[in-house]
Amino acid sequence: MEAEKESSEKKKPVRRKRKSAVKKAPAPKVIFTKSKRKSSIARASAVPGSGKIRVNSVPIEVIEPEETRMEMLKGVYISEAAKQIASGLDINVNVHGGGVSSQAQATAGAIARVIADVGEDSIKNIMMEYDRRLIKDDSRRVESKKFLGPKARARFQTSYR
Repeated sequence: MEAEKESSEKKKPVRRKRKSAVKKAPAPKVIFTKSKRKSSIARASAVPGSGKIRVNSVPIEVIEPEETRMEMLKGVYISEAAKQIASGLDINVNVHGGGVSSQAQATAGAIARVIADVGEDSIKNIMMEYDRRLIKDDSRRVESKKFLGPKARARFQTSYR
């Protein structure tokens, strides 16, 4: 009988009150976007900051040739409002695949999308009027190779003698 009382009086686990957690500052809002051009894919992340733009961990000011750099920054220099938004963000872009030109165009699209996401609809409309490819991905792709030729449309040369 005493054994039954002991088993029925099992010790309940002691619940301890949690120590009051130290309140942390809210994490900065991070924006992620991506853009494609041919086989290039650019992924951009932006956090509030001092206006630094990096492409593959390299400051954009270092990228050569200048034409490629200006292609990447097309979305920033489209209006004064876009410049102001970009000056308040740290944008990191990771781009891979494709060639130099298609990587630059994919990067331009990713940066422009970040600015459009942070800004108002008016900035997005300005970008769409200027160049639709900044906001919408380019749907054109390379046509697949066919038989009877070296490429999609070209045919092997024939010899008659």
